[in-house]
Amino acid sequence: QGSLQACSSLGELDVFGRAREVKVDPNKPLEGARLAALQARKTLLVPTPRLRTGLFNRIVPPPGATKEILRRCATAQGVRDYSVPVGLDGKAQVDLVVVGSVAVSEKGWRIGKGEGYADMEYAMMVSMGTVQEDTPVVTIVHDCQVLDIAEELVDDHDLTVDYILTPTRTIQTNCKRPKPQGIMWHKARDSSSEMLRKIPILKTLRCREQQAGKDVTLQDEHPALANTNRATISNQKVMAANSQPRAAPVGQPHVENDPVNPKLEGSDTVTTVYVGNLPGSLRVSELKSALRELQVIPGGLSWQGAQHRAFLHYRDQAAAHRAVSSLQGLSLGGNALRAELARSQRNKG
Repeated sequence: QGSLQACSSLGELDVFGRAREVKVDPNKPLEGARLAALQARKTLLVPTPRLRTGLFNRIVPPPGATKEILRRCATAQGVRDYSVPVGLDGKAQVDLVVVGSVAVSEKGWRIGKGEGYADMEYAMMVSMGTVQEDTPVVTIVHDCQVLDIAEELVDDHDLTVDYILTPTRTIQTNCKRPKPQGIMWHKARDSSSEMLRKIPILKTLRCREQQAGKDVTLQDEHPALANTNRATISNQKVMAANSQPRAAPVGQPHVENDPVNPKLEGSDTVTTVYVGNLPGSLRVSELKSALRELQVIPGGLSWQGAQHRAFLHYRDQAAAHRAVSSLQGLSLGGNALRAELARSQRNKG
C-alpha cells in the first residue's frame, strides 16, 4: 500500500540523479522504483530470483521504447522478457542499491524476510567489486514499517540503509554502522552443501576468493565445529547409504519419496488440489520451485500446461488445504493462480 507514492520519491534523491546503474530488488512493491530508473534512462540491474541462475539481470528496453513498454519492463514478466544475464565477469558498477525491508529503523538498521538474500546479494556485489564502500543503499517501505530495532538484532553481516522512503517521508539515516565487507563464509547460516546448492554462483565466488588467499571456511567446516577428515568421510558414507532406496517391509507397498515428483502408488487416501490459470509460458519446473518455496510439496503432480492447469496430490488432507491457502491468488508469470480442492475432493470430510 502506498508503494508507488513512496517509489516516486526516489527521483528526488541526489544520489539517484547521479547514479548511472541502479540495482533494484524484483519485489512487486518496488516495481515503481524499477520504472523510475528506466524512465530516467539509467541501467537497471535486477537480482535473479533467489540467486539460482546468477546474480543480475540487466534490463534492456527496446530502442524507442514507449512509456507503456517501460512500464512492462518494470514488471516481473518484463524483467524476464527484456533482460540479459550479467555473469561474474560482467562489467557492472552499481551506483545505487534499492532493497525492500520488513522493518527498518531511522538509524538505518534493517530487517528483511529472514532468508538473508538481500544481505547475500550485497556481499556478493562487494566480492565482485560491483559496489564500493560509499555506494548508497535505499529502502522503500510503508510508514508503519519504520520502527525502533534493538541493536542486538543487527549483526555485522546485515545490510544497513542510508535512505528510507515512505509514502509521507524521506529519511536520511546517516548510519555509521559499516556495511558488509564481503561474504562472511564463517557466518553462513545454512550448511555448506545447502547454501551452495541454493546459490550455485557461490561455488565460483568461493573458489576465486580461496585462490586469492581469503579464508572461505564455512560455519559447518570451522575447526571448532568440524570433526577429523576421517570422521567426515565416515559421515558422508553413512549419509550416502541412508540416501539409497530401501526395500519396503514384506506385505507393504513400496512408495518412493522423491521431493520433486514422488509417486503415490499404494496410497489409498489422496487429496487432490486443482491449480488453474497457469500462464502458457510457465514451465513445470517453475511451479515445482514455487511449491518448494511455499513448503507445500505434493506427493505427486499432474501437469496439464496446455490446458493451463495442474493437479497436486497430497497424502495429508491438512497439507492439501495449506496448499490451497498458499497458492490461491499467487502470481506466477503475471497470472494470479486459482487454487481449490479438485471436484472429486470437495464433498470429502
